[in-house]
This record gives sequence, structure tokens and C-alpha cells, in this order.
Amino acid sequence: MSIIIGFPRIGEHRELKKALESYWSKQSTQSELQNTALELRTKHWGYQKDLDCVSVNDFSLYDNMLDLAYALGAIPERFRQYKGLELYFGMARGLKDSVACEMTKWFNTNYHYVVPELSKTDTYKIDASKIESEYAQAKSLGFKPKINLIGLFTFAALSKITDNASFEEIFAKLQVAYFELLDTLKKLDTQPLIQFEEPIFCKGKDERFYGKIKDVYNQIAAKGFKTIVTTYFEHSTEATEILCQTNIDGLGLDFVYGEKNFSSLNTIAKSGKTLYAGLIDGRNIWVADLSKKLETLEKIAQTLPKDKIIPSTSCSLLHTPFSKDSEVKMDKEILSWLSFAREKIDELKLLEAAFKGKLNAAEQQKWEENIATNANRKTSDKINDKATQDRFKQPLKTQRDSTFKERIKLQHKTLGYPILPTTTIGSFPQTPELRALRLRFKKGEIDTNTYEKGIQDYIKDCVAFQEEVGLDVLVHGEPERNDMVEYFGEQLKGFVFSQNGWVQSYGSRCVKPPIIFGDVSRPKPMTLKWITYAQSLTSKILKGMLTGPVTILNWSFVRDDLPRSEVCKQIALGISDEIDDLQKAGIHVIQVDEAAFKEGYPLRQENIKDYEKWALCCFKISTSLAASTTQIHTHMCYSEFNDIIKTIEDMDADVISIETARSGNELLKIFAKVGYSNEVGPGVYDIHSPRVPSKEEIKAQIKRLLEVLPKEQLWINPDCGLKTRKWEEVKPSLKNLVEATKEIRG
Repeated sequence: MSIIIGFPRIGEHRELKKALESYWSKQSTQSELQNTALELRTKHWGYQKDLDCVSVNDFSLYDNMLDLAYALGAIPERFRQYKGLELYFGMARGLKDSVACEMTKWFNTNYHYVVPELSKTDTYKIDASKIESEYAQAKSLGFKPKINLIGLFTFAALSKITDNASFEEIFAKLQVAYFELLDTLKKLDTQPLIQFEEPIFCKGKDERFYGKIKDVYNQIAAKGFKTIVTTYFEHSTEATEILCQTNIDGLGLDFVYGEKNFSSLNTIAKSGKTLYAGLIDGRNIWVADLSKKLETLEKIAQTLPKDKIIPSTSCSLLHTPFSKDSEVKMDKEILSWLSFAREKIDELKLLEAAFKGKLNAAEQQKWEENIATNANRKTSDKINDKATQDRFKQPLKTQRDSTFKERIKLQHKTLGYPILPTTTIGSFPQTPELRALRLRFKKGEIDTNTYEKGIQDYIKDCVAFQEEVGLDVLVHGEPERNDMVEYFGEQLKGFVFSQNGWVQSYGSRCVKPPIIFGDVSRPKPMTLKWITYAQSLTSKILKGMLTGPVTILNWSFVRDDLPRSEVCKQIALGISDEIDDLQKAGIHVIQVDEAAFKEGYPLRQENIKDYEKWALCCFKISTSLAASTTQIHTHMCYSEFNDIIKTIEDMDADVISIETARSGNELLKIFAKVGYSNEVGPGVYDIHSPRVPSKEEIKAQIKRLLEVLPKEQLWINPDCGLKTRKWEEVKPSLKNLVEATKEIRG
């Protein structure tokens, strides 16, 4: 026996994405969308046919948290007039005057979930039709279904309470509705198998609900289900201790990212429960070392009976690409080291057979191939770069040569800014024509000269506009970049890109993360050509634009044979080399974006300091070669800084730009409260909206900023990059920004 926690839903060739976007644009019907969904589910169940059961309700037209909110009838008041898919997609995407529910990251992954909104006025109404129909479909096709359901505690903890109700009040109402949903599902079969997903337990003790776990799961177990409670992304030892005292049937634990789960084995053994051992990595894309995984199973079997151990994935395979079958262009050796969702199912079945001691001849051959592949990966010249490794034998520079107070005096003298200097975050509109130019060049339809002429023309127009409008620090607009991480990954040694390695970010949005397979280095300058060309067009200061090492790391699939901290240091050295080249070429303002700095934070409080220490070290390595007269900017886009303000201080960037347009001055007050002394560029208008802010509106916002920080410390800029906006929105917005600033200066 073996199971997976869940399977990707987007389709081998992003069929769901295409079907959704066709439906949203009214080019296809609801019936056509549902037919595509059924075809995908049927196909995906087929891949799971040799497992103990197939996952039902892991599939979603948008998101599983949204699915559960819909099934419970947890509908925000502004959407209650709508029904069916109009209601469902409205909650995710917004409708007319009804703003969409928020989205945020699913724990520390790059997947986003729709945040349910709960209030004491909610009147829940159960709609189990999605689960019921999928269960019936799976059974009719001859599969044994396992219902995937977000656990009550995870759903409650990740939801947003929109009124003054207490968590206790909301939880009590929610529990009644959740149990009503379960009573409906009980009618599906004699003893339906339900996998309750409770990753919230991996964050440690939450005093709001820890005292309720035993009672809730005993009540659920009494309803007559076969019950598995699954946790993932970390260890869940505290909750495991409690769950072992309940009448549930089994526990799913992550042994890839939750090593401390081994300490729960004795407790599980005494409870007599079945352990679903998460050993195949559901978050990364490397081929499993099956010999080591078998050793782990045998180690577990020293404590638990073998018939109580079922191999599983560490989490849902949602976080991995579909299959590597489409990767016909990738280096064959590197490709052999990869394992996507379908391959991981094969690995799981092979591991199960080995654990039973029942490898047939074909399986034995695959086992030996796995051993050879892992041995090759350890010794390959493609992974090991002596020059990179030699750099680490020398002490790494992690500090700039002077303090901020010393630097800022020199920078003000040499750069000559006015009070309240104006700039942008970096990117300018990525027009359809620009995207078409890059695509045609990538396909070989145009030559290098034609492509570069198109990029130069864009930069020329972009710089001319910024001069015309009167910005103080200009940018080149990033027309050559399709993505802020992919652009650098394509030029750094140690990275490779898949053709079809798409994973779902949210809804129909998919991303194709770079793959870091070996030692990272920078063979040649990455941005120098276009930045220096842009600087040649103007006598004004031009800002170089780089992506920071922590963001590149956190938005990539990272090699698993080296600590993430060491991989990040290698990337940091490459960025450091780039900064040195830029400043030698006369670029004295350089922005190192760390948009994903916070996304790598561990789930457990006790591990955060270690992450902050090495992530901070990597940022400082990347900027350490900057001369005192070179001004280092960084940009972060978060709505919450309370927990990382000390780390931001320690980054020692000369200027940090942040998103504040939608949060009022609350965010900025944190900087004032801690006595943050470096310069700050709070966003004065929201770029996520197409509306053009008026001059008076921006003036009012600047005045509010001046109530919090002194004018000598402030920069004026939009709150994020402008790549998703249109020129007809950007031009008047920036014109108003500059004019408002000049009037405030007086």
C-alpha cells in the first residue's frame, strides 16, 4: 500500500488554465469548463490507479480553501446575491463593485490560497455537491476514493475574521457547519476514507485551539469514517501527541521537511495507529535516493509494525510540475536527476515494492538505475565547479567599508539630489509589442540586431519620458526581462530551465521556476550592456536594477545536496560581481530587489533566527563591494513589517522602498517607532489598480508621510514596479507624482 497526498490539477499542458481563461472571457460555456475538469480528473486518477486509493477533491477550479468556504456556505455578505460559478469565481476574482477576497501564500510555498472571510453574522448553508460528484465519478471508474479535505483547525486559523467576533465564537459556529458537511459526506459510502489536512499543526502550539484538537477529532472519528490526519511542511510533534490519544485511524507525517517527526514514533506505535510516512519530496523536483528512503522506512519499522507503515509523499504534488516527458531540450544528464509529479508516483510504487521485499525483475532494474543516477549526480562536473568552491576557501566580505552615516553624506554630496527625490521601482509597461519582440527572438524568427534595436528603442523612449516628466533618478525600464528571477537565472551558471515545468501559483496563474542544479557563478556581466546604454542617453542619475540572492533562491527549485544557505551565498557572490562591474562603469545607484525575502521564513519560530542570519548575510555579501559613494536601494513588497523590521535595519541598504499605498501610514510608523535611520521610499500610489491618482491625492499622501518621517529621510515613488500597467496609466500618474512633489518642496 502507498498513497499520495494530492496531485497537480492544472494539467500536463495547462489545460485547466486555458479552459478557465476561455470561460472567464465568455469564449466557452460552463459545461465545456466542467467537461475539461472531468477529463483532467479522470486522467489524473489513472496515474494513481496502482496506489491504495486515488485523491478526490484535491482537484479545484481555483483553490481548495475557496472550495471549502463554498461547501460550508461561508460566503462574505457582498457576494450572497450571486450563485454557482459566478459566486465561486467572484470570491476569487471580484465582481462589479464586490472586491475579491484576499489571497496569500500557502504557508512557505509559492502557492496562493483565497483567504475565507468569517463573521458572527454568517449563516452557513452546506453544499457538498462538488465532493459528492467527484466521489461518484471516481467510484464509477473503478477507483477507490480518498476524500481530501482541509482540516477544521487549518481552515479556521487561516481565515480572516471581518468583525469584532472572537476566534472562539467563530470556531464554535464553524465547527457546527463543518460537522454538518461531514454528516452529508458520510452518506457517500459504508466507511468513506477522508484525509484531513492540518498543516497548521506544523507551526507549533496555537493556544486558540490546541485544547480542542482531541475532542474535535474524537467526534469526527465517531462519525464512522476511516480517518487520516495529515500534516506537512514541518514536524507536528505537539499535535501528534494529542492525535495519538484520539480514535482516528492514521497519521500522515512529513519526514522530508519534518525530521523531528521521528521523535513521535514511539507514541504512534503505542497508539496502534497507521503511519502514512511522507518520504517522497512533494515540494522539490529531484529524483529520490530510494536506497536512503528504504533505510528510513526500515528505521521506522524498528518501532512500528510494517503493516502499520504506508509510504506516502511529504505533501501534495501540487507544488511540482506534471511530468518530465515534455522536456526534450534539456541536457539529458540533468534531466535524469529530475522527478516531477508523475515520476514521483513511480518512485513511491518502487519504494513500496522494495519495502515489501517484492521487487520484480523490471523493478529491480529501475532500482539499480536509481542508484546509478544518484551516484552520477554526486560526482558530475556539471554540479561541481572548482572555481566557485575555491572562492569559498577565502573569507567572504559581508560588510561595506563605511557606516550609513558616513556613506549618506558622501552620496548626497556626489549625487546631488533635491529634498524628497523622485524615482520608480524599476520596471515600465511590458507592452504586447515588447512581449512579441522577445518571443520572436526566442523562437529565432528575428536576428540579434533586430531584437537589440527594438530593446534600444524602448529604452530610449522610456528614458526620454522620465526626463520629460522630471523624475530625479531614472531607470531603463527592464524591456529585456520577462521575469525578475528567470532573467538572471538564464545568465548564471548552475541554472537550467524547463520547457513545461509549470506549477500553479493561483487560479489560472502558473509559474515555471528556474532549477538550480549545481554550483552557481556569473560567467559574464548580466545587466551592464542595457544599463550603460540607458545611462549614455541622459546626464541624469540612472539606477541599475538587480534581483537579490534571497529572492532568486526562494523563487527557484533549489538543489537538495547543499544547504540552501550555501546556494544563496553562491548567488550572492554573482550579484556582488555585477554590482562591482556596474559601479566601475559609472552606475552609482543600484537597486537589489528582495521581493521574496520574507517568503523563505521557516514555519517554526525557533528556526527563524537562523534563516534571518544567513539570508541577511547573503544580502550583505551581494552589496559588500559597493563603494561608499554607490547608493544601494532595495525594494520589498509586504503588508507586514513588524516581525522583520530589525532584519531590515541590519540589511543596511541606503534606501528601502516599500508598499504602503494600501496600508495608510501604519506600515511607515513601524520604521519611525524603531528609529530607523536609513532612507525610505514609501509608495505614494497603488500600482495594482488601473486608476490614475490625482496630483492633489498624491500631495495629501506625501503630507501624511511627512507626519511620520522627516523630509530628509523620504523618497517619493510608486509602491511597486509598473510592468503590468499600461502607458496611458503610467504617464499621467508619474506626471502627477512629480508635480505633487515639486509643490510640496515649495
